[in-house]
Amino acid sequence: MRQVVIDEIPFNPDVDAVADRLHVKPGSGRMAALRRMVARAKEIARPKALYRVVRVEAKGDDYVIVEGAKLTSRVLRVNLAEAHRAFVYIATCGVELEDWTRSLEGPFDQFQADAIAGMALMSARQALAQHLEQVFRPGQLGEMNPGSLPDWPLREQRQLFALLEGSEATIGVQLLNSYLMTPTKSTSGLLFPTEHEYYNCQLCPMENCPGRKAGYDPDLYDLKYRPGLVPPSREQAP
Repeated sequence: MRQVVIDEIPFNPDVDAVADRLHVKPGSGRMAALRRMVARAKEIARPKALYRVVRVEAKGDDYVIVEGAKLTSRVLRVNLAEAHRAFVYIATCGVELEDWTRSLEGPFDQFQADAIAGMALMSARQALAQHLEQVFRPGQLGEMNPGSLPDWPLREQRQLFALLEGSEATIGVQLLNSYLMTPTKSTSGLLFPTEHEYYNCQLCPMENCPGRKAGYDPDLYDLKYRPGLVPPSREQAP
């Protein structure tokens, strides 16, 4: 399937929610400045997402082959054991907010703008999820992102970007030699149908993570993902 760009994404952050996240007190001078900053962000923000439906073509013990690209991860291989298709995506706050953040001089203003850009990225991810639900009705989706777990390192970004051609021209996202992305408030990953709820957080022991969606389960890897535990599917790699 051809890749699809989603770029008509509304961004209307609630000022009070932003203030609460940044610990800005209502009625303070910082609150007035934050209101002006949020208003400006609404004017210029253009969050975007790019995705493609991909076929899961083959599976080995610790990798899957998706549209000719080899993705090496034992956890991903097990999560895709019964999957025949998945959604590869990139989502971003947009170069507009990135450029605006960099133009600000004060460190506190930059900190606030960075948080607002993070919320724009969340809007892009939500728009992508809504679009996939409306178009494909995939049911419950799990998600994995290169670099979120040691099992699927950040260098695997290059494989995902190879599946989505022209990301810089279409949505302004560039993969750097470090395998990080610019704009910095961007993310990439693979969404896949799953019968059981899955979050990377379940396998990540990092404490006090502000983005945590589920608790860490120290036994989950050995119970489900340990090499040799789950036999390869009938779709063997050559």
